[in-house]
Amino acid sequence: MKRSALFAIVCLSAATWALGTQAQTPPPAGANQPPPGYGSSTDGPPAQVPWPITIVTSVEVLRSTRSGGLDVVRARGLVSSSSWGSPHLIPITRGEPVDGILDLIFQGVVPTSPAPLGPFMPFEALLPVDTGHPYKGVRVRSGTNAIVLKTLPGYAEIAAPKEDCAKCRGKFFVAKGAQSPAGAPADSIVREADLPWNLRVIKPTDGLPSYAFDPNRLTLVLSEDSRIVDAAWD
Repeated sequence: MKRSALFAIVCLSAATWALGTQAQTPPPAGANQPPPGYGSSTDGPPAQVPWPITIVTSVEVLRSTRSGGLDVVRARGLVSSSSWGSPHLIPITRGEPVDGILDLIFQGVVPTSPAPLGPFMPFEALLPVDTGHPYKGVRVRSGTNAIVLKTLPGYAEIAAPKEDCAKCRGKFFVAKGAQSPAGAPADSIVREADLPWNLRVIKPTDGLPSYAFDPNRLTLVLSEDSRIVDAAWD
C-alpha cells in the first residue's frame, strides 16, 4: 500500500442500514475479534483486525443535487503507521436518534504487530446516506476523539496534532508536572503534555504485567536518565 492518503469509496448499491444509512464493505473474514496479544504462531502473513483509527480530524457532508439529495459523509483522519488499510465508517445509531445525530465509528484494518515510529498517515472514508433520512447532524468517533457536525450539508474540523513522535528516540521524556533536564535544548525534549495518545511509559525498573495489542497506544522505553531508547505503536 502506498504511503499516500488512503481512500475508501463505498458502492451506492450496498445494502441499507437502519433508517437509510448504507453499509460499507466489512473487514476481511476472520478479522472480527482483536487478539489478546501479538501475532500468530502459524506461518503466513500477520493477522489483521478492525480498529478505530488514531484520530479523526474532519467531517464533511456533501449533498448531491442529481440523485434526489443523497448525502455523503466524508471523514478524514490520521493513523499511526502505513500498515493501516481498509478505511470504513460503521454506523452505531439504531432507530431514529433522539438528538438527530447519526453516530459513526471511523475504523481501519491493522496487522496485529507493533508498528515502528514514523509520521502519521492520512486516512479517508466515505459513507452515503439515503435520501429522506431523519438525521440533522453527524458524529464521527476515532480511538481518541470525536467530531460532531450539526449542519447538513456542512464541514467541521480540528487542528492536526503537533507531535507524532516520529523522531522521539534519543530525546528526554518529561512527564506532566516534571521539570526539564537542566541545560537540555528544547528540541531534545518530548513532553507528555504534547502526546495526546494512549501512552505507556516503561522505566528501567518497571515490570510488564501485560502486553496486549493496541495500535493506537504509544509505548516509550526510557533509560535511567529518562531518554527514550525505544518506542513503537503497539
